[in-house]
Amino acid sequence: MIYGYIRVSSDKQTVENQRFEIREFCRVNNLHIDGWIEETISGTRPYGKRRLGTLLRRVKGGDVIICSELSRLGRSLFMVMEILSICMKKECRVWTIKEGYRLGEDIQSKVLAFAFALSAEIERNLISQRTKEAMARLKAEGKRVGRPVGARSDKKYLKVHSKERLIRQLHDEGYSFYQIAKEINANRNTVSRYYTKYMQNS
Repeated sequence: MIYGYIRVSSDKQTVENQRFEIREFCRVNNLHIDGWIEETISGTRPYGKRRLGTLLRRVKGGDVIICSELSRLGRSLFMVMEILSICMKKECRVWTIKEGYRLGEDIQSKVLAFAFALSAEIERNLISQRTKEAMARLKAEGKRVGRPVGARSDKKYLKVHSKERLIRQLHDEGYSFYQIAKEINANRNTVSRYYTKYMQNS
């Protein structure tokens, strides 16, 4: 099966440019798209909560995913590496048109897959270690890490609120909302909205 994957970030953008690129690529290479996956959603949203996640669970060995460029898969290097690693493990090939990537079953792809998996593991370990260090610093400074007295009562934010100081610490250190959410096991959009609503100007 050959799948064409198209993603735009907002309703104001059009999928037609990406569709044209993929169709033209297939025409030149004598390929046929068996299924189209289109979605209008931010690339920062976890791929498991997108139609892309459904596609990744469906693909099997020999399948091909064609997209216009790697940024369509995700907006962070960490997320893209994770997605490509999944595809490599399932022996599903990923081709991009603009960059000309051809991740398949050759030795170069296997080396890249190993590098992707290793980089992702290192990144997870670094985040975990920095989180522990941040919590240790907060405790050493006499600050509470858990939910403080008078915590905000909005139920959907209770879990995020309990990690407010840690969120601020990680955000100040340059972590994305996606990385922070993954570390505290929360929804990325919830973390982003909470930060904007309660923390940004405080």
